[in-house]
Amino acid sequence: SACLGWVTQLIPRAVTYYVSTALFFLFGLKMLHEGWHMSGSEGQEEFEEAQADVQQREMNMDSGKLLDMEAGAARADKNSAWAIFSFVSTIFVEAFTMTFLAEWGDRSQLTTIILGAREDIAGVIIGGVLGHALCTGIAVMGGKLVAQRISVRTVTLVGGVVFLIFALSAFIFNDVDQKPVIAA
Repeated sequence: SACLGWVTQLIPRAVTYYVSTALFFLFGLKMLHEGWHMSGSEGQEEFEEAQADVQQREMNMDSGKLLDMEAGAARADKNSAWAIFSFVSTIFVEAFTMTFLAEWGDRSQLTTIILGAREDIAGVIIGGVLGHALCTGIAVMGGKLVAQRISVRTVTLVGGVVFLIFALSAFIFNDVDQKPVIAA
């Protein structure tokens, strides 16, 4: 996403600067509108669906182990490293696919493209990777806890305010006349 934004530096900086600032503003307004009209328990259904899916997968895995035991063929692979690799690679492929599809056209991806067009590409890539790793880590580790304590409506409203702050800071710190820093 950052590299795609970097390629857009072929477009005059003033155009990308004002378009990106307008997009930050529109994203903020859209999120505030969505959050304002959202019920307090909006994310509860999705949480319950995800939890039911996890329980179903665990039951399927457990039933497979029971069938192997009943048949008298316990899964004692001679190459346990291969078993671990196949299990981890399956999880990796599922997680990568879900994240890729969920993020396709997401505001965070579009924001990374916008920042790649306006800012130092190396900084955007490093910040994007660290930011997404941190957010994903927090979501994985504390997702259940956060989902039970903070409503989707609150997160959406706070996100809308953050986007509006980005747009406002772009107008206050207007550096459209400066040349962009291009990392070699």
